Amino acid sequence: MNTFGHIFRLTSFGESHGAAIGGVIDGCPAGIELDFDFIQQELNRRKPGQSKITTSRKEDDEVQFLSGIYEGKTTGTPIGFVIWNKNQHSSDYNNIKQAYRPSHADYTYQIKYGIRDPRGGGRSSARETVSRCVAGAIAKQILQQYGVKIYAYTSQIGNICLDKDYRKYDPALIESNPVRCPDQEKAKEMEHLIAEVKGKGDTVGGIITGIAKNVPCGLGEPVFDKLHAELGKAMLSINAAKGFEYGDGFDAAHFFGSERNDLFFNNNGKIDLQSNHSGGIQGGISNGKDIYFRVAFKPVATLLMEQKTVDVMGNDTTLEMRGRHDPCVLPRAVPIVEAMTAMTLLDFLLLQKTRE
Repeated sequence: MNTFGHIFRLTSFGESHGAAIGGVIDGCPAGIELDFDFIQQELNRRKPGQSKITTSRKEDDEVQFLSGIYEGKTTGTPIGFVIWNKNQHSSDYNNIKQAYRPSHADYTYQIKYGIRDPRGGGRSSARETVSRCVAGAIAKQILQQYGVKIYAYTSQIGNICLDKDYRKYDPALIESNPVRCPDQEKAKEMEHLIAEVKGKGDTVGGIITGIAKNVPCGLGEPVFDKLHAELGKAMLSINAAKGFEYGDGFDAAHFFGSERNDLFFNNNGKIDLQSNHSGGIQGGISNGKDIYFRVAFKPVATLLMEQKTVDVMGNDTTLEMRGRHDPCVLPRAVPIVEAMTAMTLLDFLLLQKTRE
């Protein structure tokens, strides 16, 4: 539905070209002193118009909190917030009212609801993710009290990819370039590719790597609410996400168990693991090692070139999109991946604390 989480829960609302995007956060612990500058900073990382390789739509994305906070601290009651839309160009979508855009949600929304909002995709727009960044920023601040650190970066754009283990890269370099890649040379290549693709009116996909460090052991539920399953659900709920893997992921299929088992050993009186092919999760429960995963994103479906499609009556037609669109979703999706990771981990941490 429109709610994510079990204890720490976000319900989001709003459409791309409606009055606003917003949300209600329930289950947030009371007494958390919030850093509002940090929250805005997280929104700034996601907002449109950041660079020449993102959409030119200009939105301040300033969050206005309506409830659940008093004198800078959470009260334990629902936190309501809103981000007003100020720069819609709805006329850019007049030509798709009677036609279905290829690989968009236009047709499926029409079939499911019998009505759709063609302006920027309405509810199916990636603009909905701004509410996730608000909740994720709050979740990050709570997790910091437990020493949990979360970060993500662009590890592949098109056929340009990083070939090193995530531990070989400096997280401090992620924000040093528009594509949010910790390898400066690869970042330049990625930026050039995105600019080249944009100039053709085309789009390109890629992969984001996510990492969570210092996650307490024991988070996750058996069988149906396994930690990796919920992380996968969180990531695949992001617009344009097409694949999720954690630990060795699909590469594990190429090896024998004798080559990929994470062996236990006594590390100065503490039980530890010699390797982390499991990606910090075993049996659906965190084991105390780094959680690392990858999310694959398809090329953005909106192309600024002519494509064949059908109209609402099923007649063949052609469609050429207008307006402002991202040629690659990856740079702006990095903070969204981090936000969904933070919400998922905090939700399981609060669930685990109910057993104490």
